[in-house]
Amino acid sequence: MQADDRLIVALDVPNALEGLRLVEKLGDEVSFYKIGLGMLTSGGLALANELTEIGKRVFLDMKLFDIGQTVENAVAGLAQFDLDFLTVHGDPHVVRAAIAGRGDTNMKILAVTILTSLDRNDLDMSMIRDGEIQDIVLERARLALLAGADGVISSPQEAAMIRALPEAAGKLIVTPGVRPTGTNAHDQKRVASPAVAINNGADHIVIGRPIYQAQDPLSAVRLIKAELAAI
Repeated sequence: MQADDRLIVALDVPNALEGLRLVEKLGDEVSFYKIGLGMLTSGGLALANELTEIGKRVFLDMKLFDIGQTVENAVAGLAQFDLDFLTVHGDPHVVRAAIAGRGDTNMKILAVTILTSLDRNDLDMSMIRDGEIQDIVLERARLALLAGADGVISSPQEAAMIRALPEAAGKLIVTPGVRPTGTNAHDQKRVASPAVAINNGADHIVIGRPIYQAQDPLSAVRLIKAELAAI
């Protein structure tokens, strides 16, 4: 079956060697991979280079957040790699700094709204303003897009609302928190199936544990792709 780049497989495994083994196991079935912060100190950037060299697309999920100049400098360094997506937190000053840092490269800057592992209680504990979590996600997405973000990260439950924003025209929506029917939600609190996420307006879905923890990761990928193909 041909790869479907709407599916991004998260390589949230302990190190680059295990990541590369999974990539080899999935072969031509998967064209797009996410490398997260957890692998950064375990060969993540080296793995990103290896993946681009064999023709895979790479999403570097760093969720950068700092003062503007630091973000700009960090993004300028990462822009030297042939990356497709890079995440930063959706605060407008962070987004603007990341856009400046990526220069004239084709790397897309994606803004994180509210992490899909958080619910209203978590926001209360972090002293985030009152209100429905979906309303906060929507406003953060709008402000990030106005600041120049190429797209946003949101849960599949908010994708439809974000897609309806005028500011979201032509922009990307990438949804983690996607769980095939019958799989464990783990620490994700705002989840949906692959088909629901795409129908809600997502351009790409990110799936990790239901694939790399599966007894047969290749079969798990094929089931997800079959669900996407039926949309």
